[in-house]
Amino acid sequence: MSRFFGLASFVPVRPQRAVVFTALTFSALLLVSTTAARAQFTPQTPGTQVHDPSALKPPAGARVAIVEFEDMECPDCGRANPLLREAAAKYKIPLVRHDFPLPMHAWSFQAAVNARWFDTKSKNLGDEYRDQVFVNQISIVTPDALRQFTDKFAQGHGVALPFAIDPQGKLSADVKTDYALGQRIGIEHTPTIWVVTANSKGAPFVEVLDRTKLYQMIDQALADTASSTPAPKATPKAASKPAVKKASTTK
Repeated sequence: MSRFFGLASFVPVRPQRAVVFTALTFSALLLVSTTAARAQFTPQTPGTQVHDPSALKPPAGARVAIVEFEDMECPDCGRANPLLREAAAKYKIPLVRHDFPLPMHAWSFQAAVNARWFDTKSKNLGDEYRDQVFVNQISIVTPDALRQFTDKFAQGHGVALPFAIDPQGKLSADVKTDYALGQRIGIEHTPTIWVVTANSKGAPFVEVLDRTKLYQMIDQALADTASSTPAPKATPKAASKPAVKKASTTK
């Protein structure tokens, strides 16, 4: 998992259980050192401290969605991508992707700009480009390699890639806007993923810290928002007009 501003990823280390030795004092010292090691190397891992939750909600008309902040050069984002795409397709819920290119990555910002350029041709094409970059991360080692990959992708889809993809800087500004949004929320690493809900009986958003539980979380979110589904409008019945009696005429 890539950490924002190069924060290190901690791998929990569990020391082996102390072996009982004949010398009681040595055993006690070993126990103390083991306890200290556990406190140092197995810290609790809290979720993201959300400062601005305004973006953590589904698009209009959706009860549940997946919201992700991603870096296209991040290996863990590449590992998460197939699962998120499959979950969105299985449950027919939106996958809302936000760009959060980390400063230490050489080509992730340009990849995000490229993806937005393909979005201007079609959203499906932009998403396919993102998916293919994730699949081919290992071979995209430099910005030049990214350009070669992007040229080949465009040619394979019958699209003419201009020499200057973003001459006015509009797409770059959009990527920076997403990045600033992530900073306001409190993003510290990529990918950061939430299951978000509208009108839920439970939490409005829950961070996906264990991706093996993603489907379970979506199931719960759908259950918690079941009552928020708008009921179909009843077809109004035509009002029956009262019969108008004709006045009898007496001659």
